[in-house]
Amino acid sequence: MIFSVIVNVLVGLATSLIGGAGVWLWERGKRSRVVRRKANFFGVVPGETCVIVIGNKYNLPDATSRKDVRAIIEVATLASQLGSDVITESSNDFRGSNDARTEFCIGGPLGDANIRTGGHLAAHLPGVTLLPFSEEPESAAFVVGGHRYLFEEDTLEYTLVAKFTPAEATRPVFLICGQSSLANQAAIHYLKRHYRDVARSLDSLDRFCVLIRVPDIGTYGFQAATLERDITREAFTRA
Repeated sequence: MIFSVIVNVLVGLATSLIGGAGVWLWERGKRSRVVRRKANFFGVVPGETCVIVIGNKYNLPDATSRKDVRAIIEVATLASQLGSDVITESSNDFRGSNDARTEFCIGGPLGDANIRTGGHLAAHLPGVTLLPFSEEPESAAFVVGGHRYLFEEDTLEYTLVAKFTPAEATRPVFLICGQSSLANQAAIHYLKRHYRDVARSLDSLDRFCVLIRVPDIGTYGFQAATLERDITREAFTRA
């Protein structure tokens, strides 16, 4: 009787330990899969280095917008969570290839806010036009495939997000080009949380270009962003 009780207890303990170990291994495997998928989407390689290219405020070459700082922090946190070291470079000074480092380039080129973004657009996204700021209704609009995505400041804004690998580099550039610093922040915030949905909508994770829509800014700020559409084919094709 006593022996039977002891055996039952030992069996129960063994079952609990094996079950617990199985749950732990499953959870660990699940977390590993999540990390791999997320790293693959953003082009981050655990154990390697990412470079974040920091832009300026519009027409203020030595100042960075508070919202861009928040976007930079979001990207740095993301890279750290994926096991990557992070360094930063100023868009005023950074020249040349990103080489073996994944590059996150944050900010649009208008007003010399991020001149490196302008270079990336010209070299790799010939189907994209970003109109200059003006008094016209199409001020700062994206033009892609004959469609115009207007800039309605603090109401409805857009961010172009592209991933591509320059010929001279072995790691990709992840470009976040918003019509404003709020739009930059909104795109990063959205993609960190919904990258799986975006990934499922794409034909390839190696090279893509999407537009992120930021509506209802007066009510929800940067937190109501959604995926507008995949513009990969139009963006990488010369108009």
